[in-house]
Amino acid sequence: MGGSLSRLWSFFWTKKEIRILILGLDNAGKTTLLYRLKIGEVVTTIPTIGFNVESVTYRNLNFNVWDLGGQTSIRPYWRCYYANTAAVIFVIDSTDIERLGTAADELAAMLNEEELRDAALLVFANKQDQPGAKGAGEISEALKLGELRDRNWSIVACSAIDGKGLDEGMDWLVVSCPSWLSARFLSILDLHGTNL
Repeated sequence: MGGSLSRLWSFFWTKKEIRILILGLDNAGKTTLLYRLKIGEVVTTIPTIGFNVESVTYRNLNFNVWDLGGQTSIRPYWRCYYANTAAVIFVIDSTDIERLGTAADELAAMLNEEELRDAALLVFANKQDQPGAKGAGEISEALKLGELRDRNWSIVACSAIDGKGLDEGMDWLVVSCPSWLSARFLSILDLHGTNL
């Protein structure tokens, strides 16, 4: 019983970082989005070979954010990072209509992974500042998000360059994370036979 109480104490009183993955095809704006969230401004980026990882504080929650490269050769390695992920931010280049089918296939494959079964999904329809960008509704339809069952998800039109839409998406994520934290809390209790 003492061990369970100390775990409960540490659960509530230690600062937790919530693990988030930023995924999407190459050139979707994932790294630009990460650093817009981290430092509030646009930085010059190069294609990510491997990953970038940063701690991001938003609305008093600490996120451990992993931005994984989106090139074809790197995507098979995404699954190496799925464990203990609370949410996935899937970034779409809303101007790249030709690769929307590929993005939909990658998203569907990712969502079928057991390790992401309970992860929330936030889709950022990025590059809304560019001419010809498709809106969130069209992107949602192309990705078949309406067909998702038993998945907490949202799609938000955004621009990582000017920051529009990022707060809306992150606010949704903040509201979605307590359910993950509650599930983790209940699993800690269950593992140690603690009854409420």
